[in-house]
Amino acid sequence: MARRLPVALTLAALALTLGACQAAHASTDSAWHPALTQPGNDQPSSAPPVSHAPSRAPSHPAAPSPAQSELPDGPPASAPAAPSAGHGPAGSLTTTGSSAVALTFDDGPDGYSMAVLDLLAEYHIKATFCIIGRQVAAHPDVIRRIVADGHSLCNHTWDHDLMLQKRSAAQITAEMQRTNDAIHAVVPGAPIRYFRAPGGGFSPQIVQIAAGMGMKSLYWQVDPQDWRKPGPQAIINNVIGHTRPGSVVLMHDGGGDRSGTVTALRTILPNFAGRFTLIALP
Repeated sequence: MARRLPVALTLAALALTLGACQAAHASTDSAWHPALTQPGNDQPSSAPPVSHAPSRAPSHPAAPSPAQSELPDGPPASAPAAPSAGHGPAGSLTTTGSSAVALTFDDGPDGYSMAVLDLLAEYHIKATFCIIGRQVAAHPDVIRRIVADGHSLCNHTWDHDLMLQKRSAAQITAEMQRTNDAIHAVVPGAPIRYFRAPGGGFSPQIVQIAAGMGMKSLYWQVDPQDWRKPGPQAIINNVIGHTRPGSVVLMHDGGGDRSGTVTALRTILPNFAGRFTLIALP
């Protein structure tokens, strides 16, 4: 009996030691895997909520097939356009795709638009006008003449929102549609095949939405920054010095005092008429 007591005590001690080890292991496991101690919690309480926002479009949209590279002359303005495949922001266009040069005028219709149209008519030159929607009702005669003279139209948003990239898809679409509607209220059925983001602030989403509304995204290659009013000679030097075959040239017929631009055009237009084929973007 005396011999059995130490054995019993030894077995009891071993059992206590084993139990302590199991408890310690369980405590350590809970520390490394907290979810095991809180059944039903799929993620820690500090984790951010799952986002259900749509994925961002790729920064470089896929290039269109050759058959989609240009819109034919016939479709209505609402027909989907091929995605732009140029070298500007988000693939926007910077050249005409040919040796022809395109003059583009932003921020009208406005008080200087008729003077620009008069000069274009004098030199038999066609151009593209990027229209601010909220300006249309005050200058419907300008819109009618742009179309009557054979120039092309470009949507430049309703109110020149420089933060367009940060807007929702619904807001971007509304800006574009409201502008197209204002133009078509004056010239029903006139094609609007281009879109230019204010400040050139294109994003993949903007380009995609414009394409869905039948408009290619139009950037530029030559920018004399005439909106800064640097003076006619500075505008002349910049435009004549930097334009080459295929260039898209940006100038302004609205948004402020454009007398310097009008004066510069009196030199630029005859110079270009002798050097380039000038087109209204088709």
